[in-house]
Amino acid sequence: MHRIFTKSVASVYPMYVAKLEKKGRTEDELVEVFEWLTGFDEATLRRHLADGTTFQDFFAQAHLNPNVSLISGVVCGIRVEEIEDPLMQKLRYLDKLVDELARGKKMEKVLRVPA
Repeated sequence: MHRIFTKSVASVYPMYVAKLEKKGRTEDELVEVFEWLTGFDEATLRRHLADGTTFQDFFAQAHLNPNVSLISGVVCGIRVEEIEDPLMQKLRYLDKLVDELARGKKMEKVLRVPA
């Protein structure tokens, strides 16, 4: 099992916020990405952060967006659509969305909104 699976979402969340704020994006946009990906509303996300929920438990309770299959590209040198471990793939989907937001992509593109 990968070490990241047993890390709390709350331990990584501030790093996501810092990365995005450094690039002129907001925590509200990060919350929107989390909501889109996991189906959790902001209150549920905040509860998971406060409770120290691990990534393993966090994604076990999530209802992934039906459009996650539209997320493609490379994270950490690996194509997200080719990752075989389902939990690692979900984590990399999140990383990919955060990366796209940090690179200045429009929210509609990040959230795979049909044109």
